[in-house]
Formats: sequence, C-alpha cells, structure tokens
Amino acid sequence: MADGQGASLQSLVGDALRDAADLASKEFALFRTEMSENIAGLAKGAAMFGVAAVFAVASLIWLTQALVYGLELIVHSRWLSALIVGAALAIIAGVLVMAGRSLISANSLEPKRTMRQLKRDTEILTERAS
Repeated sequence: MADGQGASLQSLVGDALRDAADLASKEFALFRTEMSENIAGLAKGAAMFGVAAVFAVASLIWLTQALVYGLELIVHSRWLSALIVGAALAIIAGVLVMAGRSLISANSLEPKRTMRQLKRDTEILTERAS
C-alpha cells in the first residue's frame, strides 16, 4: 500500500510541477504580449511628439506671418498682433505635448493584465493548498 501511495504522490508532485511550469510559461507569454503592446503605445506617443514639433514649426513659419499681418489690420499694432498669434500657437503646441505625454507615461508600460492574472493564480493556488 505504501508503494501505491508513493507512486500516487510522485504522480501528483509531477503533475503539479508540470502545471506550474505550464502556468509560468503562459504568464511569461502574457507578460511579453502586454509589454509589446505597451511599447507600441510608447512609440505612438513619441511619434505624436514628433508630429507636434513638425506642426509647431510649420505653424510658426507660415501662419505666424499671415496671422500677424492680418491681425495687425484689426488691432493697428504689429507687436500686439504678434503676441496674440504667438500665444494661440503656444496653446495648441501645449495641448499636443500633453496628449503625447499621457501616451508615454510610465503607467502605460505597467503590465496590468499580467499582474492581475498572477494575483488570481496565487489566490487559486493558495485555496487549493488549504
């Protein structure tokens, strides 16, 4: 009877080790997938910064000249019209920077699904062990 229990115990331990290895492999695959998605978001955020810079430069070159001269006809002051146009362009650039920064924040790189799944797995294993 002791040999039957020993074989059964070995079988259970072997199954548990295989299941643990399988679970670890799946958790690692989930982690890799999630990190790839997060890095893609980081790249998109960086691209938004680049696009924001291009638009800011283009706006400063072309629109500033046209808007300053157009606004000068209304306010009869070149420096005041230049100040108004410059402030408006700075606001637009600021909004683009804020949008890009939110996409590349450190929080967006955190593997939330993997952490949630690891917590669930720990709870299940704790319940089974009890």
